[in-house]
Amino acid sequence: MQALEGIITKGVGGLYEVRPLSAPAERIYLCRARGVFRHEKLTPLPGDTVSIVPAEEGSDEYVIDVILPRRCALIRPAVANLTHLFVVIPAARPEPDLLTADKLISIAEYCGIEPVVVVSKADLAPDKAEEILAAYRLGGFDAFALSAVSGDGIPALDEYIRVLGTDGKTAVAAFAGASGAGKSTLLSRLFPEMHFATGSVSRKTERGRHTTREVELFPAGGAVMVADTPGFSMLDFTRFNFYPSAALPLTFREFVPHLGNCRYTKCTHTKEEDCAVLAAVSRGEISRSRHASYCALFEDFRQKPDWKRRQEGMLNE
Repeated sequence: MQALEGIITKGVGGLYEVRPLSAPAERIYLCRARGVFRHEKLTPLPGDTVSIVPAEEGSDEYVIDVILPRRCALIRPAVANLTHLFVVIPAARPEPDLLTADKLISIAEYCGIEPVVVVSKADLAPDKAEEILAAYRLGGFDAFALSAVSGDGIPALDEYIRVLGTDGKTAVAAFAGASGAGKSTLLSRLFPEMHFATGSVSRKTERGRHTTREVELFPAGGAVMVADTPGFSMLDFTRFNFYPSAALPLTFREFVPHLGNCRYTKCTHTKEEDCAVLAAVSRGEISRSRHASYCALFEDFRQKPDWKRRQEGMLNE
């Protein structure tokens, strides 16, 4: 049987949409997965690269035969092989939630996903937008400030995204951030040919209404796929911290050059004397907002240590 290689773009109720990699404009194959995956406790995910074959000789129906090795996989939302995570932070309405943004960036860094910072609604608070932009650029991140309403900054971000897949590999990008950050509106502005779910911001809470129920990938030109994803803003490290506490400093990339240079071997980088990270913060080499987020995450880990999370099945090592 002739096999086709493709990428899962959506999965609902045991049926998976698979888009062939060789010719993206061709038909989308609606497939079921072989029963062997259930025995292996392996569930196909959007973003998975898979091999599909006819269910029977001469059949027009296809099944997922092989799931190729994943470079990474997230649990909530369930998506595999993300290469880039665009973390959307509103400059205003609602107030920017940098801790949520830094949680997302920390998880992305641990999973080998490249974080990119997008400051939305920059027209509402230009000074605040520039402040956020400077903090993340200081940390070594690609960062953009824009307004989906006026269109300012959209062309630069669009150009950045369109060339992500030019190295011969498929780039899978997702946009994430706190509710009300304007993710769906931004996606609709960047990719008007697609139909992303959008929702208004509640006047009472200034939070966006959840509109997307499952992950779906859309072609964004060339070898770039963009995910419409629910749930990224619902991360809670106290209940959902799935990597060892020792890895936390390594997920703050601007800390890395200073690690190992502290006075104490077991320095927590929160308050110790002669801490190289704290010295870098004092010199303005690391932004105070990023260090504040690190301290908040460190406290979350401290309240639920690794042994307890391992006992509760919360820790993947």
